[in-house]
Amino acid sequence: MNKEELLELEESIENITKKAKEFGLDYYDMRFEICPAEIIYTFGAYGMPTRFSHWSFGKNFHKMKTQYDYNLSRIYELVINSDPCYAFLLDGNTLIQNKMVIAHVFAHCDFFKNNAYFGHTNRSMVDSMAISAERIRQYEFEYGREKVENLLNQVLSIQEHIDHNFRTKEQTMAQTTLQKPPETKYDDIWSLDKTDSPLENEQKKRFPPNPEKDLLWFIINNSKELEPWQKDVVSIIRDEMIYFWPQLETKIMNEGWASLWHARIMREIDLSVDESIEFAKLHSGVLQPSKTYLNPYYVGMKIWEDIEKRWDNPSPEEIERFGRVGGEGKAKIFEVRETDNDISFIRNYLTEQLVEELDLYLYKKVGHQWQIVEKNWEKVRDEIVAGMTNGGNPYLVVEDGDYNKNGELYIRHCYEGIELDIKYLEKTIPDVYSLWGRPVHLETTIDGKNVLFSYNGERNSKRILID
Repeated sequence: MNKEELLELEESIENITKKAKEFGLDYYDMRFEICPAEIIYTFGAYGMPTRFSHWSFGKNFHKMKTQYDYNLSRIYELVINSDPCYAFLLDGNTLIQNKMVIAHVFAHCDFFKNNAYFGHTNRSMVDSMAISAERIRQYEFEYGREKVENLLNQVLSIQEHIDHNFRTKEQTMAQTTLQKPPETKYDDIWSLDKTDSPLENEQKKRFPPNPEKDLLWFIINNSKELEPWQKDVVSIIRDEMIYFWPQLETKIMNEGWASLWHARIMREIDLSVDESIEFAKLHSGVLQPSKTYLNPYYVGMKIWEDIEKRWDNPSPEEIERFGRVGGEGKAKIFEVRETDNDISFIRNYLTEQLVEELDLYLYKKVGHQWQIVEKNWEKVRDEIVAGMTNGGNPYLVVEDGDYNKNGELYIRHCYEGIELDIKYLEKTIPDVYSLWGRPVHLETTIDGKNVLFSYNGERNSKRILID
């Protein structure tokens, strides 16, 4: 961008800021930077500007940058959930592209700040990741790059298996601790009248007492194989995954929200005829439906618009059943923005009319052809929700950390109709073995049968479990 365009962009930022406030958006202070494609795609591949180095990020960069070079895809911006909020704009953008992106980013920041699922995220994660990356570089210097890289490979292969509700668990554990009597020489008196129930006795024998979803947390706290520095690396990746998790949970809501408000803001600011035409082309490109996947920008924006319309102008049936008085559309979408995630958003607000309007359907490969297999709106909605459960990742829990009374790790897949990728499983279970230090077992369901996969440090094996 030349100097004249930069001056106009600065003026546009002021106008967009004013309009965003008029619409009621509530966001952190914004910081905009214009960056070349190499920097934008590096940030996109790493996920953050200051993250540790790993070969998989370089692989992502090469793929994304190649698609950009061949004009197959384009990242217009990258926005960071932080306070202040950082937005990086592509220097190859036209002025009108940057105007739309800036309006889009303001809505993203509003969502980051106000959605309940982002409430626990570290708003200084840019600095935290820089410190973590420096620690990992120091470990590479002390223990060797190959050893650190192997550890990163192992942990990144299971990084999604955390418990994003960890704060609730920590609060529960803290309350349990607070309920204990004071530690004195008379403590034994407290237990004289106490008799454990059979369930409590069984829980005391089990390790962990209840199935543990947070596999990384369990390894950090119970692995006898890892050294302190290795546990620190695992905790770094776990903390970063906890930071990213709300973005997995709210992709449709977040992108739909940003698209809704960038459209409304852009319609309110002064644009020339040429700029209006270019914006219309850009906006329609962003909302272009796909035959093979859900476009989160398109589906999310349509649901937001439908919520606002139905609460502004309720039908006679909605007035009778729900007592809606009308004129509450804007208040309702701001309420949903604050309290929901994609699962509740789709389940509660994707209606039969919207499924028909958006032409949503389920399809699968039958023989050698892909065919539509379901258009019933409730089944379509439920299948979309099922695919979002646990961020779209398999739900695994640690059932036993002392399986066979030999310190072996027993993990159970909570099967909900979708089978595990067996090739990925057999390549990943040795990584868990390396982190745990003892044989690892994973129970899952294949073709309707319970199957146990095991790795003993030398080879994979599997056997069918008989009830």
